[in-house]
Amino acid sequence: MILVEKILFLRHVSLFSHMTSRELGRIAEIAEEHVVPAGTTIIREGEHGDCLYVIVEGEVKIVHDEEELASLGPENYFGEMSILDNEPRSATAVAATDGLLLRITQKDFHGILARNFASTLAIIKTLSHRLRTQIASRKAETTSSPEKPGAA
Repeated sequence: MILVEKILFLRHVSLFSHMTSRELGRIAEIAEEHVVPAGTTIIREGEHGDCLYVIVEGEVKIVHDEEELASLGPENYFGEMSILDNEPRSATAVAATDGLLLRITQKDFHGILARNFASTLAIIKTLSHRLRTQIASRKAETTSSPEKPGAA
């Protein structure tokens, strides 16, 4: 992908959707393309994480304790938590199909965030919204699921 293609693509990724064209340009410059064959473990639960990934093409399964949590496709991202909090990966990501990913390293990402408060605030807002949406979704699942037999 050429730089302009990356910028246009990143505009549709929720993590970066509140950024200006200039900020997207900075992200596009540091995003490295990675081709992954189906079956490849991209990140492993418990390992140290130093990058996040954005899916350009293909499908990635997110697994925790052998339970599939999500199936992600183009314009989705994963690995963002570890590069922000420096904690071990909370889940494993496996390429379900051949795919093309953009890889953004922690060092480069932190460099952009350190120089640009607007970018930092946009990322925080997006992650906060994502967390609120997931909590609401879990609440809805819990309240709509039938009571287990024998539960009082």
